[in-house]
Amino acid sequence: MKVRILVRLKPGVLDPQGRAVHHSLGSLGFDGVEDVRIGRMIEMDVADGTSDEALNKMCEQLLANMVIEDFAIEKLDGERAPA
Repeated sequence: MKVRILVRLKPGVLDPQGRAVHHSLGSLGFDGVEDVRIGRMIEMDVADGTSDEALNKMCEQLLANMVIEDFAIEKLDGERAPA
């Protein structure tokens, strides 16, 4: 089973990389961009029987910094696991 994990900074956490991209877009003439937040995407192939609980534990213990980041797990067959 393929899963996609989206990791983003929590609201209110400063995003210096996002600010730099926002500034650069403006400098390049791309007007109308109000904000940029940078995150990361992790795609994994896991065994078909891998539970939502196991996927959540992977994120909480290794893939996301739970102090400053949120995550969402998407099963690529369209089913979304709870985060």
